[in-house]
Amino acid sequence: MSNPQTADLPAPTFDEFAPTPYEEWRKVVDKFLKGAPFEKRLVTKTYENIDLQPMYRQEDISGLPQIDSLPGFAPYVRGASPLGYVSGSWDVAQEIPCATPAAFNAAVRADLERGQNAVNLVLDHPTLHAVDADQAPAEEIGKDGLSISSLADLAQALAGVDLEATPIYIQANTSALSFTALLAALVQQQGKSLAKLRGAIGMDPLGHLACHGHLPRDLDGVYDAMAQLAGWAKANAPQLQTITVQGHPYHNGGASATQELAFTLATAVEYLRAMQARGLSMDDAAPRIRFAFSIGSNFFMEIARLRAARLLWAKIVQAFGGNAESQKMRIHARTSAWNQSIYDPHVNLLRGTTEAFSAIVGGCDSLHISPFDELVRAPDDFSRRVARNTHTVLREETHITKTVDPAGGSWYVETLTDAVARQTWAIFQEVEKQGGMAKALEAGWPQGQVADTAAKRAANLAKRKDIFVGTNMYPNLKETQLEAPKLDAAAIQAERAAALSQFRGAADTGRKQAALGQIAQSGDKVVAAIQAALAGATLGEIAQATRADAKPGPTLTPVCAQRGALPFERLREAADAYVARAGQRPQVFLAVMGPLTQHKARADFATAFLGVGGFETIYPAGFSTPDEAADAALASGAAAVVICSTDPTYPDIVPSLAQKLKQTKPGLTVMLAGYPADHVESFKAAGVDDFIHLNANCLALLTMLQKKMGVAQ
Repeated sequence: MSNPQTADLPAPTFDEFAPTPYEEWRKVVDKFLKGAPFEKRLVTKTYENIDLQPMYRQEDISGLPQIDSLPGFAPYVRGASPLGYVSGSWDVAQEIPCATPAAFNAAVRADLERGQNAVNLVLDHPTLHAVDADQAPAEEIGKDGLSISSLADLAQALAGVDLEATPIYIQANTSALSFTALLAALVQQQGKSLAKLRGAIGMDPLGHLACHGHLPRDLDGVYDAMAQLAGWAKANAPQLQTITVQGHPYHNGGASATQELAFTLATAVEYLRAMQARGLSMDDAAPRIRFAFSIGSNFFMEIARLRAARLLWAKIVQAFGGNAESQKMRIHARTSAWNQSIYDPHVNLLRGTTEAFSAIVGGCDSLHISPFDELVRAPDDFSRRVARNTHTVLREETHITKTVDPAGGSWYVETLTDAVARQTWAIFQEVEKQGGMAKALEAGWPQGQVADTAAKRAANLAKRKDIFVGTNMYPNLKETQLEAPKLDAAAIQAERAAALSQFRGAADTGRKQAALGQIAQSGDKVVAAIQAALAGATLGEIAQATRADAKPGPTLTPVCAQRGALPFERLREAADAYVARAGQRPQVFLAVMGPLTQHKARADFATAFLGVGGFETIYPAGFSTPDEAADAALASGAAAVVICSTDPTYPDIVPSLAQKLKQTKPGLTVMLAGYPADHVESFKAAGVDDFIHLNANCLALLTMLQKKMGVAQ
């Protein structure tokens, strides 16, 4: 509605403001920097080895190869669809890690009625390896995923789910052929059309190898199964992807965005070559591939990465001779597991929201937003609802579905997209020089690259240059931790064994054995496996039949997965264990000197710093003399003291205070809040053991303090 008071006013033109050349802006900035290097103060170096400038201009995007591309057209940097989310939103593909088919069915049906529109089925370890539940260790059944061993199990898990209308995503890895047989048998049993089946039942043997360090059979045999599955899907279920190339193993190991992207692209290229060697054309193989990326917290970097991923994949498939449709990349995204924390877990809600939004702006096709309690327990109804509703808020309240490629044309994002693509390509070419991704993994090169980046991340986290709110910064020592009910492994095993025993008993043994025998002889193992599933064969039995001639699989050193927050969480866990033993938190005395204005800033900083390690501070009123402070500190019984004041006052306070503390109690740890460089050595000589300051290695200092105080055992 127009405002009558302003309706007659001319539109602003800003002509009265003369354009400012970059050079003039730079002169003003240099003046404010007062001699400090521009590159050091205002240019940010990322883990991707990209320099982020403080300002971007139209000149920065001039000549970029993708800048004139349109949504829906090659190289698809702006998305595979001309209308983007305007013509259809992303799939809300939330993982539901329930242990049993009955529990999964109850959860998925409830969630599909409340905002979820795709089934994302996470399998437990035995199912991923095609080991039937009655032959698997009890502690592994239903752990971190769903236990499925038969057609009856799958039918129970998906009862009431319209498989023709609901996309289904399953990362089945090396059991993909056998699991596809169960799913296809279920579709046929229900009288549904395989041609309408949408989603992905993904194989990713190299991703599995990078994550776990081993495969159950040789790569050639796995690639044979991959080719058979891809060929079957093209002929029978053309909307189903059968290869899901995952970046998660690299991301969870601490990789940079460009490393994760490069290694997934190199993996996909290896699969394309393997499919071509087995008779599939590029236009048969490429559409069968779906990519799965973990989305980190660097908002614009993640947007640029997904855009660069589509650009590079289009170029790769084009180089292989693939047509325009085959050049389109299908992307599943999940919010980062590496970024999540156990302490202050509700912060994970905020992390997940920003990560999800960057995935959406980047143009993902399906998305899982991690529930905030995912690390601690199987997400409950509340946490799953909040995660689903995050999709809804982002879709309905940000108006993102009314804009096609909202980041397109941004001088920053377009420049960053180009930089990510170039850095990724350089890593990809190095993998190619080594003979491809399989050989590179055997040589340990990707693992080493990821480890190097992870070490840089760890160093920055230790010094709190990178921040995890609630973990290495702003800890909440009064929080009540989430309850984590333990799975009753024995009960789950009994339930699963009983169900499987009933299923086996109901099968026509002769018909089943005949169908299993046909698998080895058939030229189409997928069709034969489907018939075996319909005849009552279990997942494990079908897998054994398809692997009858299997050779031993490769083994290698996997990518080491470790969440960024874990080292700090160990500090908190040690402190919590100390509380359970001693009845109180480990205490540090603050020797605060002078009036509040003199010591408050340093005392507050020290309190927050020590809280990261689970320490509680004794925070008295300011002392007038070093002797008063020393007497109070010694009387407190604390095993550590932090002197808090200002740099100008320290020379008159620290020597006498530190000396008295050490002379009276030699084992006492004495620290100073701040780092007065000119006096560090003399203060150490007086008895100061360490310094708490902005550039201190927080993790190392607190680890040392816990050991000295007997907190860590």
